[in-house]
Amino acid sequence: MDVQIEASWKAHLREEFEKPYFTLLTDAVRQEYRQGTCYPPGSLIFNAFNLCPFDQVKVVIIGQDPYHEPGQAHGLSFSVQDGVLFPPSLQNIFKEIQDDLGTPIPVSGNLTRWARQGVLLLNATLTVRAHQANSHARLGWQTFTDAAIKALAAQRSHLVYMLWGGYARGKAYMINKEENLVLESVHPSPLSANRGGWFGNHHFSQCNAYLEQNGVEPIQW
Repeated sequence: MDVQIEASWKAHLREEFEKPYFTLLTDAVRQEYRQGTCYPPGSLIFNAFNLCPFDQVKVVIIGQDPYHEPGQAHGLSFSVQDGVLFPPSLQNIFKEIQDDLGTPIPVSGNLTRWARQGVLLLNATLTVRAHQANSHARLGWQTFTDAAIKALAAQRSHLVYMLWGGYARGKAYMINKEENLVLESVHPSPLSANRGGWFGNHHFSQCNAYLEQNGVEPIQW
């Protein structure tokens, strides 16, 4: 199957595109987009991969599924398009960055600037039906995105994996903790963050320290 995705990722995931589950997945996604409003726009489904080639990945941040309200999702986990109000989880991410690094809270929640620096902002499920969280969770996306994580784990080292919340932390088994830095905490959503464990986790400073220790340019969060 000829999937429109960045060339280096296409090379590493080529086998996935030929598997029966992926054919069923793409058929189901096309049907969903034909029948009603889904997010992100079709051209941005693989945006996380297209903005952050395989060999340029420094950091992996795993989300669950895209935002499901108009104008928000554009294919990057936790990110919203320019001019869109920050969702609560993103607000808390920016607050922790400010407390951790002293970086002012930005005016835009568009995290394309992170992706271009090597932050893979990967949702486990890449599409969603409007107004219905997790509505595409059973279509097969997780098999594909797990394959992407496994490809990185097998062929790249000295990466930083930020696993926030029980769902993302469930991916830790795929990652070699001796060859990478795995940072785990509660999810930044208010329901979890306000109970403790998010604020003060210092993930962003720990990430940059690890990158610098391994001769890698830190992220400008």
